[in-house]
Amino acid sequence: MDLEKQPQQPVAPAGPAPAGIRASDADRDRIADILREAMAEGRLTAEEHAERVDLVYRAKTVGELEPLVRDLPAPAGTARQGSPAYGYGPEAAAGPAENLVAVFSSSTRRGRWRVGGRTNAFALFGSVEIDLTEALFGQRLTVVNATSLFGSVEIKVPENISLRGSGTGIFGNFEVDTLESADPEAPVVVVNGYSVFGNVEAKPKRGKLITNLQRQLRKHLGH
Repeated sequence: MDLEKQPQQPVAPAGPAPAGIRASDADRDRIADILREAMAEGRLTAEEHAERVDLVYRAKTVGELEPLVRDLPAPAGTARQGSPAYGYGPEAAAGPAENLVAVFSSSTRRGRWRVGGRTNAFALFGSVEIDLTEALFGQRLTVVNATSLFGSVEIKVPENISLRGSGTGIFGNFEVDTLESADPEAPVVVVNGYSVFGNVEAKPKRGKLITNLQRQLRKHLGH
């Protein structure tokens, strides 16, 4: 069969997803990256950044995401080609969120572990502890969605990362000790959620610092 005589099917040019299409994790991460760059350049305050990031991870469709960056320039990705995406290691592959659940029990995540982009913590008459002080961050932005019903969720982070949060306490406590790292390459942890007759708390652990993250990552991977 002569392949040259076969009619060629037209290929539609790739373009942005229609506004009504359900947003994917990659869509949300793309918008979050633009917001992060805008804050680093001083176009957004820390409070504005936190508000928009919260909306990013609540968005259901692509149409809900685009207005969040309509007044911002796209990040200058061409200047960063040929180098790792972040100063502390390659970006982790997209995957499902990690779930920590405690129902009349306790659940703990601590020690040397690789943090994904999203972690869901749920405590019902129980306690969840997430200790990030020795964790390896595979990406700059990490989102923790915390829900506490008659229980507690406690998140500990190193002192030299950025920590932000947005949530509500209903007959309970939702408290995030906001941090802004002086290092523009430092990880950013965003804690969202709510507590009902319970407690959600995120704060730095005194004396715990992330130092030389590239060396730590190589050592962890055995390189």
